[in-house]
Amino acid sequence: MKVAILDCYVDEPACLGVPPYLSPYPRYVAGAVLHSSPYSDLMYFTIDQLRQDASAVLPKLNDVDLLVVLAGVAVPGKYLGGTPANLQEITHYVGLISKPVKVLGGPAAVFGCGVEGGKVAEKADKMVSSLFDVIASGDAEIVVSQLIKEKLVESRVDRTLKRAGGHEISKYATKGAEIVKQHPNYPETLICEIETYRGCPRSVSGGCSFCIEPLYGLPDFRPINDIIVEVKALYQAGVRHFRIGRQPDIFSYMATGVGEEEFPKPNPSALRRLFGGIRVECPDMETLHIDNANPGVIARYPTECEEIAKIIVQYHTPGDVAAFGVESVDPVVIKMNNLKAQPEQSLLAIQIINRVGARRGSNGLPELLPGINFLYGLAGETRETYELNLDFMKGVLNRGLLVRRINIRQVIPFPDTRMSRIGNKVIRKNKELFTVFKEKMRNEVDLPMLRRLVPTGTVLRRVRTETHEGKSTLARQIGTYPLLVEIPDTISLNAWFDFTVIDHGYRSVTGLPFPLDLNTATLRLIRSLPRISRREVTDLLKRLPIASFDQLSTILSRDTYEAVKDMIRV
Repeated sequence: MKVAILDCYVDEPACLGVPPYLSPYPRYVAGAVLHSSPYSDLMYFTIDQLRQDASAVLPKLNDVDLLVVLAGVAVPGKYLGGTPANLQEITHYVGLISKPVKVLGGPAAVFGCGVEGGKVAEKADKMVSSLFDVIASGDAEIVVSQLIKEKLVESRVDRTLKRAGGHEISKYATKGAEIVKQHPNYPETLICEIETYRGCPRSVSGGCSFCIEPLYGLPDFRPINDIIVEVKALYQAGVRHFRIGRQPDIFSYMATGVGEEEFPKPNPSALRRLFGGIRVECPDMETLHIDNANPGVIARYPTECEEIAKIIVQYHTPGDVAAFGVESVDPVVIKMNNLKAQPEQSLLAIQIINRVGARRGSNGLPELLPGINFLYGLAGETRETYELNLDFMKGVLNRGLLVRRINIRQVIPFPDTRMSRIGNKVIRKNKELFTVFKEKMRNEVDLPMLRRLVPTGTVLRRVRTETHEGKSTLARQIGTYPLLVEIPDTISLNAWFDFTVIDHGYRSVTGLPFPLDLNTATLRLIRSLPRISRREVTDLLKRLPIASFDQLSTILSRDTYEAVKDMIRV
């Protein structure tokens, strides 16, 4: 049997699958195919591959027996590595494919698909039901497995089938590991998103008003050994970058009191066995990061969560981010939307993570920092909400604390969430406020925070150049929420460099290759050196090649020489 997976990318509150990330969805479906039909000819394509060369990819998709399309964006952002497909684009391409049995899976099939922040999500079944034979409103891997067993007779398949528990997908997760070799980012920059559990402990109270994660129900923890075995299979397949990111709160993995407590007690020993076991089996991994963390849990259990943070720092790689879903510090908005934490709890959580993770790691970034998410358009929002959020982050800055990034977005009201009753009327009402206060946050908090996070002269290690933009080059380290580095010249792409930070933007830095060889550097790079004047540039070029630092000190002023001597070589 010929099977193709078309990955249109997913981005959920607790799962990311936009390149360089590969979500669990295509890996699980691949595993289900190979488990149910071991000798299948299995192909994997991304939507970007289809966009770039439709004339080559479409015939291959048209020639298979089964096509599984995976899609669904709930928290859209700005992406450098790829662009998720919306339902209109999926409709266009799938409409050109006639031969195979076609299945739609992923969040788009279960919850709907977000277009952009501030707009109501679209229901997939209303838009694409005529194009797909099966819309898997359950778990795509389980539905696909049954479909294969039923010889692709879709009328015999229960589209709502779900896995019995986290243990059930172990066989699929391991068998599907080989699919990574077909990903365009493999092997150098591919990051595999790893699931520890899905579902939310706070589903006992309904969870946050806007979030789709409580719709999965209570947490369904995957066994520790199952996760380690999956990571080992991916590692043996050549993957070296991992993010333990598919869960709403890493600190609540294997917590005690789930189903009884809205904020169950964290379990440090489980996290130690998980991270320690991964490191034993995969000793040479280059990236091991986390994602989501609940500030309400950290504040309620500071001792246990500080221990967990220390465990993460012990086994991870530097530059890690614990993304806090703060959403708002307005008490009215918190109450009306059942948010996770009060302002003082969010502040305490930031302090705890800083205490453990603020020291600088080997790649030039702090070991582990909070990332702050703010969400606008929620019930109860007023102008005061924007002012309180801005003042809160100014307070974080004034206390000398660090956060890796501040994510500001507008809510997407999804069907079956409480926000669906409100829609986007709050967003429309406060449209101007959102624009004004987002700019204020960037100017008054983001910029000074970034200057503190990576001061001028900081050396960022192992940064990969990705694309040219005008006369500049954009580069990033591999990892969760990587810092964008702009190089003021067009240097070679897909290459690894160290860079010295020389300037700061709102959410990016300007960097020069480290150490910068004055005898081979371009004029644009030399001109970008700190403090250097036009006259000094001219004198320098006349005297090339520079033979020693002593010679250089006679060309540059004392201030310029002191500013650049640690970032160059001669």
